[in-house]
Formats: sequence, C-alpha cells, structure tokens
Amino acid sequence: MPMTRTTLRRAAAVTALTAAGLLAAAGVASAHVTVHPESYAKGATDGVLSFRVPNEEDSASTTKVQVFLPTDHPVLGVLVHPQDGWTAKVTTTKLKTPVKTDDGTITDAVSEITWTGGKIGAGQYEDFDVAFGQLPDDTGQLSFKTLQTYSDGKVARWIEESSGGDEPENPVPVLKLTAGGETTAPAAAKSSNAAAAKSADASDSTARGLGIAGLVVGVLGLAAAAFALVRSRSARS
Repeated sequence: MPMTRTTLRRAAAVTALTAAGLLAAAGVASAHVTVHPESYAKGATDGVLSFRVPNEEDSASTTKVQVFLPTDHPVLGVLVHPQDGWTAKVTTTKLKTPVKTDDGTITDAVSEITWTGGKIGAGQYEDFDVAFGQLPDDTGQLSFKTLQTYSDGKVARWIEESSGGDEPENPVPVLKLTAGGETTAPAAAKSSNAAAAKSADASDSTARGLGIAGLVVGVLGLAAAAFALVRSRSARS
C-alpha cells in the first residue's frame, strides 16, 4: 500500500505540473505586442496593419502606446484610424533617401505614432489600426519598435530583435514581407473589426486546445495510477 500511495501522489504531481505549464505557456504567448497580419507581399498597396496591445499588468492600465515605423525602408501613405477614447499624434521625418513612386518622389514619411488618452485595463487588449499606401519592396521584413506605458509609470519596451531560435523576452513586432501571394490575414478590403474578431477566435481556439491537452494529460495520469493500483492488488492476491 505505501508504494501504491507513492505512485498516486507522483501521478497527481506530474498531472498538475503539466497542466499548469501548458496554461502558463498559453498566457505568455498572448502577452506580447504584435502586428497583424503577420506578413504582406513586398510592395503591397492600400492595406491595413493592426497593432495589438494586450495589458499584462494586474494592478495598472496601459495609458500610452508609441509605435515607431522604420525610415530606412519607409511605409508610405500612412493614415491612422480613429480610436474611441484615444488621441493619435503622428510624427513625420525627412527621408535620407527619397522614394520614387508612380505618383512622384516621396521625401517625408511617418516615423512615429503615439496614442494617448485611452485606457487598456487588466485582462484586456486594444487593436490600433493603421492604413498604408505602399510597403517597401527592398527588404524581407519590417520591425516596429513599440513602447507601452502603464498608469503606474512602468514602460514595457517591445524592441528586442530575435537572434536565433529562442524568442526574446520583449520581442519587437515584426511584419514579414514575402515575394508574392496573399497575406496571412483577411484581405485589407475587409473591415478591421472582422479581422480582429477572427484573430481573437484563433487565440481562443489555441487556448482551448491547450486546456484540453492538459485535461487529457490529467486523465492519462490518473488512468496510469489506477492501473498501478489494480496491478499491485492483483499481485498481492
């Protein structure tokens, strides 16, 4: 009987740790600032980028969001979608290398967008939509360094570039630019609300899948313990 009790305790401990690890991983994966869709075709025109900002503090609200757009490979024709409760300030910069387009030569581009006045509470997120006229066609990706300021003064700096297989603690939002084909999200012509809803559904499905996986592991652990108990009793009889 002592060995049987030890087996049961070990099975329960493994089950609890595995389930907790899976759920924790789901929470960490959804806590970063990200840009959607994840990719666009090089040189794409008339599209929308959505910067998703989740609040990962339990005792503070997000009150300021700063997104920095690259100027070495500029995004042209940037327009900010009105955001309820938020005021957007757009900063432009003179380009070191002007960009020639069908409509003429572009010498200035947006380098920073700052949203203030609103609030993202604990357990909530906000999507900040930005329309563009044209993406660059001379690079494979765009990084959008982002600063997230909380009501308690803390600043989360989403500026770290990935240098290998491991994701950094505060990864910068990255948009992949592909040689061609469709984007990895609904077409830009669709409403931003529909895109956000689809992304949220995908996140919910992932979380549910991880939760179910944890339950399955728990059931298997208990089944193994029960089998060990029956086998032990059979051996004694």
